[in-house]
Amino acid sequence: MPRKRVIVKREIVLDPKYKSRLVAKFINCLMVKGKKSLAQSILYESFDIIGQKTKEDPLTVFQKAVNNVKPIVEVKSRRVGGSTYQVPTEVRANRSQALGIRWLISFSRSRGEKSMAAKLASELIDAANGRGASAKKKEDTHKMAEANKAFAHYRW
Repeated sequence: MPRKRVIVKREIVLDPKYKSRLVAKFINCLMVKGKKSLAQSILYESFDIIGQKTKEDPLTVFQKAVNNVKPIVEVKSRRVGGSTYQVPTEVRANRSQALGIRWLISFSRSRGEKSMAAKLASELIDAANGRGASAKKKEDTHKMAEANKAFAHYRW
């Protein structure tokens, strides 16, 4: 954290196709080595797959998936008197969204389908329905926070 001045948050440009800030952020996180057009084509192709599989609007499925994966609480390590405690803390909105997007992308990369678009589409559909690896990660994070609720008084 800087001591001199406050860092100004950059404004994310809207996505050209869906005019959504969330889709633009997801594309930026999906991008590898600066290849934005490839990330866009992967996401738009996965939206097409979602539309074919679910017969619903892909944007609403995507938003539902991100909202189902966003964590509300997480644990942070806090060292008190020689021992380290996992202290549950509430997650800020922008960090919550970033964690959800990060989990969706990482777990979709580790899936077994043929193409990245198919992997991403399957993970988004599973997350929208409340199952899948990214939804399980959120539940595990919440369980960990619930288990360490006794150390909440160490919060800073």
